[in-house]
Amino acid sequence: MGVFATGKNALAISDRSGLRFPYLEMVREWNGSLVHYSEYEAKQPQLQPKPVGSDPQALYNPRVQRASTAGLILLENNPFTTVISGGVTFINVYSVAHQRKTGDIVRLRGAVTNNPNPGAGGPDAPNLQYFAPIPSFDNVTDIDNVNGFTITIGKKNADGTVTTSPNSTPTEILTTPESYFFFTSVDNATTGGISGGRQVCSAGPVTLEAL
Repeated sequence: MGVFATGKNALAISDRSGLRFPYLEMVREWNGSLVHYSEYEAKQPQLQPKPVGSDPQALYNPRVQRASTAGLILLENNPFTTVISGGVTFINVYSVAHQRKTGDIVRLRGAVTNNPNPGAGGPDAPNLQYFAPIPSFDNVTDIDNVNGFTITIGKKNADGTVTTSPNSTPTEILTTPESYFFFTSVDNATTGGISGGRQVCSAGPVTLEAL
């Protein structure tokens, strides 16, 4: 059997580019092509994918997800402003990006505090649903009505108009979310344009439910 030359002085033609390279710098690819090492490409793994079983769908010990429960949304300091329009008193409520809609019933509450009239459990028994009354201002006393109020989206003006944020497109909804709603008070404000409520007021459902 003959002996092959070392090829140290030989040249080879690449099967990929057709260029000439030193013979000793050539390598063999997975498909049998002889190429220069600078042109070498490994075999694409997707040419021989490994079999993958289906993803498991069912859980061994599932629990049905409970329906979401509406909670309280904290409001900024003095979030309520009186407005007198056409002899009727309205209350504007500032609630950042509240995502409510006209016709919703919202109950407004004061700060969470200790129950001044503890039940049989005594003064140290926790009562998680007692809220301080919202202080009256501008002769308005019914903001924390236990039945809540049917709201309208936007900010009521003294001239009767309603200012709403432009939110007709997805971009506007994100950049200029609606942060005001208002309701009609049964009281008659004295001045109008007066803000109040103090700190840690909240807006939420009429009845709170345990999570």
